[in-house]
Amino acid sequence: MWFLLANVLTLAIYGVDKTAARKTWRRVPESTLLVFGVVGGWPGAIVGQQLFRHKTQKQPFKTYFIVSVIVSTVVTVAIYRLYPFLSY
Repeated sequence: MWFLLANVLTLAIYGVDKTAARKTWRRVPESTLLVFGVVGGWPGAIVGQQLFRHKTQKQPFKTYFIVSVIVSTVVTVAIYRLYPFLSY
């Protein structure tokens, strides 16, 4: 359930940040976008980046995002291998 919630929230936050960028409102910090991605919302972040055409080329954010996806994936796999009962 947390995975679904993290992805929906991450997608929404990317949409809010894109709107804020267009209207010159206060932006969502990049660190917030990265944290939502690393806690499991990275698929929602990828969808948000493509859907809103947002944060797809900006460096170093793009590099940090790729690293956060790798870290999130490795940690998730490690947790499920160490504690297989969590997958039920």
